[in-house]
Amino acid sequence: MNINSKPKLLVIGLDSVPSDLLFKDLAKDLPTIKKMMDNGIFTTLESCHPPITVPAWMVMMSSKSPGKLGVYGFRHRKGFSYKEGWLTNSTTIKEPRVWDLLAKQDKKICLIGVPPTYPPIQVNGSLVSCFITPKDNTDFTYPPELAKEITDLVGKYIFDVKFRNDDRDEVIKSLYEMTEKRFEVIKHLMKKGQWDYFMFVEIGVDRLHHMFWKYYDKTHPRYEPNNKYEKVIPEYYKFIDTKISELLSLIDENTYVMIVSDHGTASMKGAFCINEWLIKEGYLVLKKYPSSIIPLDEADVDWEKTTAWGWGGYYARIFFNVKGRESSGKIPMNEFKKVRDELQAKLLAITGPQGEKLDNRVFCPEDLYDEANGAKPDLMVYFDNLFWRSAGTLGHQVLYLSENDTGPDDSVHWMDGVFLLYKKSKSNGHVNLDRLSIYDIAPTILDIMGAPVPNDMQGKVSTQVSRWIKN
Repeated sequence: MNINSKPKLLVIGLDSVPSDLLFKDLAKDLPTIKKMMDNGIFTTLESCHPPITVPAWMVMMSSKSPGKLGVYGFRHRKGFSYKEGWLTNSTTIKEPRVWDLLAKQDKKICLIGVPPTYPPIQVNGSLVSCFITPKDNTDFTYPPELAKEITDLVGKYIFDVKFRNDDRDEVIKSLYEMTEKRFEVIKHLMKKGQWDYFMFVEIGVDRLHHMFWKYYDKTHPRYEPNNKYEKVIPEYYKFIDTKISELLSLIDENTYVMIVSDHGTASMKGAFCINEWLIKEGYLVLKKYPSSIIPLDEADVDWEKTTAWGWGGYYARIFFNVKGRESSGKIPMNEFKKVRDELQAKLLAITGPQGEKLDNRVFCPEDLYDEANGAKPDLMVYFDNLFWRSAGTLGHQVLYLSENDTGPDDSVHWMDGVFLLYKKSKSNGHVNLDRLSIYDIAPTILDIMGAPVPNDMQGKVSTQVSRWIKN
């Protein structure tokens, strides 16, 4: 594409939207998105490993792996400490993102809610930070004076909702309030017209799924027919569809619009208590078993006798206690690989609560990524290929939980996200688009914008997408 044509691109990020839900189950009730599908190109977008909001959006925007970025989730272990950790934020990301590369082409940027962009980073344009922004923080924009402009427009801006909350009616109210304000800010900044590349991420969809998936998905193990929340997910998607329609009315016929999600969503079967299992297998040794449910950090661990411990979440992170690495290391370094391989085999063999076979996946970061930087775990475990969460807390006295151990949560993350590309002045010509990778999005954005694609990006521009863009 000729760089002098000055193309513009609006990227609509919908956190955790699965392709089957958007393109099949709900499409007929979403007139705006259905029109974009009928006149654009779309397919399933395969997420990264692990398929988690942080790091997935930065993988998408840099075309670099979580290993290269050194980001394996929202929180990380601090050095080789047993208990200390740190949280990912905007300063963690050292690789260039598409907006950094577009700025070199003198493209004007506008970003809203792209994780992680707190603390606010300097861009060639404007930025509103994301859901990790602390509540009541007044330093959430670049340039800083933009914050007052936003609060004058919508009052108190909302970055996230308290979604692991038993008061689901309150969650619904908060979701709509947050999303309404977000789109008011989006429309305001779009109308100012000072952008070539505009991107936002709506985190509300992810929160919606975690709180209401069991009320919608009839295959969920805890689905109840004709429940009062059965229509919450479809109604919110209709709301989003109307908001996208409002955005499309603000762009010209030569602006491309891309809808993407960082990962998909699936039903949570339950949570597997990784540390309870490690205790049972003799890898994790406690001086005293807790009398109530507590985080591992609060447990009385006998570190000198402990071989391995785990972190909970959508997947399990396993850490080994190695001599010369951890302060009370137990495993001689020359035996580390042997112990790791033995535990990996045992993890793969874990069955479900009725003895049923689970589709467990166990990865060594060094094998999963070409480069594994930062505070990487020693093993990454997907129980039943992510359908079972990992529960890191202790005191359950059982291995299997029917619910999440850290608050209400109905869904897990899944690999199948969405990709949709649309332009008012084009039709798709019935392109049968192959599945894309999350790594392909950054090169595709640069191609649309007429900017060079760096050789070190892991993804590529699909021939089918490129042909559609140029025709």
